[in-house]
Amino acid sequence: MGEAIVITSGKGGVGKTTATLNIGAALALKGAHVVLVDTDIGLRNLDVVMGLEEKVTYDLIDVLEGKCRIRQALVDDPRFFGRLHLLPAAQTRDKREIEAEQMRSLAKELKGMFDFVLIDCPAGIETGFVNAVAGADSAVVVTMPEVSSVRDADKVISILKALSMPKPKIIVNRLRTKMVRRGDMMDENDMAEMLACELLGIIPDDETVIRAGNLGEPVVRGTSPVSLAYRNIAERLQGENVPLQVLHREKFSIFRKLKRKLG
Repeated sequence: MGEAIVITSGKGGVGKTTATLNIGAALALKGAHVVLVDTDIGLRNLDVVMGLEEKVTYDLIDVLEGKCRIRQALVDDPRFFGRLHLLPAAQTRDKREIEAEQMRSLAKELKGMFDFVLIDCPAGIETGFVNAVAGADSAVVVTMPEVSSVRDADKVISILKALSMPKPKIIVNRLRTKMVRRGDMMDENDMAEMLACELLGIIPDDETVIRAGNLGEPVVRGTSPVSLAYRNIAERLQGENVPLQVLHREKFSIFRKLKRKLG
């Protein structure tokens, strides 16, 4: 039986979809069989960043409504030798057409087919979020070293706790080492302390991510620090003891006041 992991953040624009793709791709490169489930009904993007939009025939709602079988809706990514698949979201439907119980049932079936089920959660904390979380065994919260992003992540972590989910792990995305050294940006330890969660990974800010997304190419297949960071995350999800990358050496501690302000 596989594991279902929801990748969330609360707000949009922090890199959930990019993280979902590249973690899944990294797991597939290590031999795991992975399915990525896009639950952002009406605003699907996972097929685009994977470069598979032309291959989509059926979608998540078609499966839930019994219009097709799961395997008919799955889109295979040919770059990963049958180990990475996409279950796309519906582009012309409404997220309210899905119920939490349906997602629980779907996730259970997918876990019987794959080693990892990665659920790309829509932005916000309303119906789409509740449905995406319903079928997950655990959660990963993607956040950025910005006050608003950390506050949103803290809210999501509180909601996950209220839903009796295990304490999530966090990914700090788009960390800028020069700003950290100058004391103008929180570092990963500040954020882990503020959110009281374990760090799963640190993703440095790198223009290769934007370029890869525009080309429909998983950045994890490259050789940049971002590629290594995602491969390390995949190894940690598989239970391997991989040290976090050291992206900076020292910084000023001007964020102590911010920590007190955010509680």
